[in-house]
Amino acid sequence: MASQTPPSSSSSVTVFGLIGWLGTLLVFASVGIRFLRPEWAQYQQYAAWAGLAMVLVYVASEWRDVLTLLQSRSGRYGSMSAVGLIAFLGILVAVNYLASRQNKRWDFTANQVYSLSDQTIKILKELDAPVTFTVFDRELALDNSRKQMESYTYQSSKVTAEYIDPEKNPLRARAAEITSLGTVLIQYKDRTERVTSMQEQAVANALVKAITGETRKVYFTQGHGEKDHVSTDRAGYSAIAQALSTDNYGVEKIVLAQTREVPADATVLVVAGPSTDFLQPEVDAVSRYLAKGGKLLALIDPPAGSTSTTPLLDGLLQSWGFALGMNIVVDASGIGQLLGTDASVPVVANYPPHPITENFQLMTAFPLARSVVAGDAATSGGRIPEVFAQTGAQSWAESDLAALSSGSGRVELNEDKGDKPGPISLAAAVSAPATEVPPTPPPAEGAAPAEPKPTPQSRVVVIGDSDFPTNGILGVQGNRDFFQNTVNWLAQQEGLISIRPREPQDRRITMTAEAQNMVFWLSIFGIPGFIFALGLLNWRGRR
Repeated sequence: MASQTPPSSSSSVTVFGLIGWLGTLLVFASVGIRFLRPEWAQYQQYAAWAGLAMVLVYVASEWRDVLTLLQSRSGRYGSMSAVGLIAFLGILVAVNYLASRQNKRWDFTANQVYSLSDQTIKILKELDAPVTFTVFDRELALDNSRKQMESYTYQSSKVTAEYIDPEKNPLRARAAEITSLGTVLIQYKDRTERVTSMQEQAVANALVKAITGETRKVYFTQGHGEKDHVSTDRAGYSAIAQALSTDNYGVEKIVLAQTREVPADATVLVVAGPSTDFLQPEVDAVSRYLAKGGKLLALIDPPAGSTSTTPLLDGLLQSWGFALGMNIVVDASGIGQLLGTDASVPVVANYPPHPITENFQLMTAFPLARSVVAGDAATSGGRIPEVFAQTGAQSWAESDLAALSSGSGRVELNEDKGDKPGPISLAAAVSAPATEVPPTPPPAEGAAPAEPKPTPQSRVVVIGDSDFPTNGILGVQGNRDFFQNTVNWLAQQEGLISIRPREPQDRRITMTAEAQNMVFWLSIFGIPGFIFALGLLNWRGRR
């Protein structure tokens, strides 16, 4: 009687075959998910491991056939090929693993527009706690958001990013109080900020607000002919006020003659180019503000004549160690001509060591500026300002103001008449401990005494020009960054002192009508004719 194969054996072979095919399909599915649906990364891993396990189960069920195949001659050659293929794949996996651990990005654009600014990188590098960016947008827009957020996650291991489609996950969007697509939710410690723009300045501003937990105030004094921070004229400050808002500053104006006190929430007080003097009560209010740890930025223009128009304000600045020159700085180096200006606009490219100008390598221009130097330390309580901006050696401080204002004759360096040769300092800064510190309240009964707080620091910066941050000249290379860095140093926000994001360079080609016609005829007849001529020469050579 003929023997028959048990039905159970045939059915087991069929089951293991199905397992093998299913495992293969899962492996290919994981590869497809990797390239087509990267947001399903967790499912990709599950499919890959499950598929690999099924393939191994199938191989184990066919161990006799596998062993017979390996013992044959073709099997041995196949084994060697398989070992080589596995070694190659192992090396490839190792290289990719090391590359993922040692990630490196390059930006080959002329102006580095696809790289984060030094300012944002500095903020990310100094994070002391994890930050989570959650982008809420439609599925199609999230791919572009991923590319932008990779710049943030690349700079710091403490930054993570998550991407949510509000239409597919409405509960998550409702819990985060998301009202519009394209919103970025920033979570830092117990604070949350939202921003509806993916632009770097907007995201960096929201991040700073989340880190600090507050909005700082910059007050511009008014009532003495100062520059107006809301004016959009060439002499206005509207552009720099907008720039300050991107650094998380609220900007307001104040008339000290009315308030008689600097507001308690003032982070920085700015006096921008007064043409008349402060009243004594206003000077006293600024003095009290500085004594309590206030911050003052004074932009003082050259005098119109041989005497100062702001003697009381000058006296306040002298008490802090500053000496304002009765002069106008002239720059004969010719650099100003490259910027479309003349010798009355000194250009600064020399910055002595100071936190305001650390790693600052941009030129700044100061129209009609005066010198600012350290005064007598004996009359300033030992306060000695540090210079952080100087003109070049081919400049000088011209003391003959009448000749400059009349425009008659040629102004030359004449040290016998009081002119000072360059380099001339245009900006200086000083800091000192506050002299009026409110006493620490005693601890409650039974409570441990509170740790003493550090003494507040008073800071004053004086710059001999108020025109460099105006709308008309703010676009000169480093003027914007110079002003913002100064305010950030005064506000003790050294983490924000750096170069801001770059704008893309204009690479458009402008051609005349004649040049356009030349390009047209060259592309229609010139290039095709040249190729035809080469072909004809090649044909004749073969003949």
